[in-house]
Amino acid sequence: MSNELIINSTQDGERIALLQDKRLVEYHYEKKDTNYIVGDIFLGTVKKVMPGLNAAFIDIGYQKDAFLHYHDLGANIKTLNKFVKVAQTQKNASPKLNQLKFEPEIDKLGKIADVLKKGQQLLVQIVKEPISTKGPRLSCEISLAGRYLVLVPFSNTVSVSKKIVSKDERTRLKRLITSIKPENFGVIIRTVAEGRDVAELDRDMRNMLTNWEEGFNTLKTAKPCDKVIGELGRSSSILRDLLNESFDNIVVDDVQLYDEIRTYIGSIAPDKLKILKQYTGKTKTFEHFHIEKQLKAAFGKTVTIPGGGYLVIEHTEALHVIDVNSGNKSNTETDQEATALNVNMMAAREVARQLRLRDIGGIIVIDFIDMKSPENRQKVFEVVKEELRTDRSKSTVLPISKFGLMQITRQRVRPEQNIITGEVCPTCGGTGKITASILVTDEIEAAVDDLLVSHNQKGLTIYVHPFVYDYYTKGIVSKQMKWFFKYFRWVSLVKDTSLGITDFKVMDDRGEDIELRTAFAEELEVPEKED
Repeated sequence: MSNELIINSTQDGERIALLQDKRLVEYHYEKKDTNYIVGDIFLGTVKKVMPGLNAAFIDIGYQKDAFLHYHDLGANIKTLNKFVKVAQTQKNASPKLNQLKFEPEIDKLGKIADVLKKGQQLLVQIVKEPISTKGPRLSCEISLAGRYLVLVPFSNTVSVSKKIVSKDERTRLKRLITSIKPENFGVIIRTVAEGRDVAELDRDMRNMLTNWEEGFNTLKTAKPCDKVIGELGRSSSILRDLLNESFDNIVVDDVQLYDEIRTYIGSIAPDKLKILKQYTGKTKTFEHFHIEKQLKAAFGKTVTIPGGGYLVIEHTEALHVIDVNSGNKSNTETDQEATALNVNMMAAREVARQLRLRDIGGIIVIDFIDMKSPENRQKVFEVVKEELRTDRSKSTVLPISKFGLMQITRQRVRPEQNIITGEVCPTCGGTGKITASILVTDEIEAAVDDLLVSHNQKGLTIYVHPFVYDYYTKGIVSKQMKWFFKYFRWVSLVKDTSLGITDFKVMDDRGEDIELRTAFAEELEVPEKED
């Protein structure tokens, strides 16, 4: 199975698509102004202690106070608070923990009012991003994630991922890490560490310790709501978690981001630098890799599955509901049970893909087509579990009930990805009125003439609907060629399926948008007509 990571930079952030065998399986949108992502560590201030909830609300600078439950304080919260106080008050304080005397652990069944007070400063880490009307969810059990290891300060425990099943390998890794880890730092060994030698693990450990020391230096002069340690960007964290031998292509279309990712890959997997490429084509990145069409097809309320069936996906306040329908599937099987099994098996694979693609979390209920045979229900259950093995988010799957329902709980740490597929009409903008479509060519002609003659543009690129593109480029002597003979400058035309037939976009030779469309429409005094 081939894996490709395509990263498209936009004005507002980065769109990240993970493809497996050219098929979209994960989609992320990372806004540039996002300052509160999972893994970020802040110096917060206790705003309110809620004994009834056994929790506290913490100010970390977000518009809504973040939530911290007693169970997320961690057993060594008193030691963490002592460390923060020492860091900010003693000039010769050290980021190393070997000289730090641990405070007594707190009671697992204690009360938060006995530990936190209003106005107290606290080192906290985001474990769940702001979702809907809720602020971030926090924890005081600080951890720093690396490629092979997770570093846990104020602990001495070394644990191994349950997905590493070999007893000998688990013993080897535990022995190696115990020999190289600093005192009072715990370590969680990740699944990808399996088979790695001590040099790679030690390098990963040193990188995390460097991050810890840099965070400590920030903490010494930090003010309330300051970010002490920042997590990697979404694209880099995906590479950290997923980059392996099956990756054969990483494509970035932004020069600055390309350099950042190149530096990061050089530090974690230098042998993978050769698969990193910068996209320089004229066609939009997602258009070139056929991702735009897949996004539109995969994010609607109704999603088709191979063979003619389809899913209906709906989101309520409490849970997500997915209904499986056979649709107009041709009945090539011998009986109704075989048809139901076939549709359900294909639907199970698509459901697992949709959970990753949309990053759906919480409770999910799937209404499969009824099957009488317990063996068939078990087969569908096994397919769902197998497909979710590659999912980075933790999930729990229950067998199909007698009612044909399957229940899944999936870890939710970020807002669900959603793409509007019920679009406003691109030609009327939702007004119910459009300019006469036959006059779009007049608008384009006016734009080209004005920009090349009056504004002396050196070159133009015009994005148009495929029908308009064919109108200008077909023929022995195309209209595009006639422009060249008239102006002695080449006008590039690019197909863009996201544009309506009466829409177009003009860019200059530096790749910057030219906002002249409205002016040309007014000059032409195009009459309006109703749909």
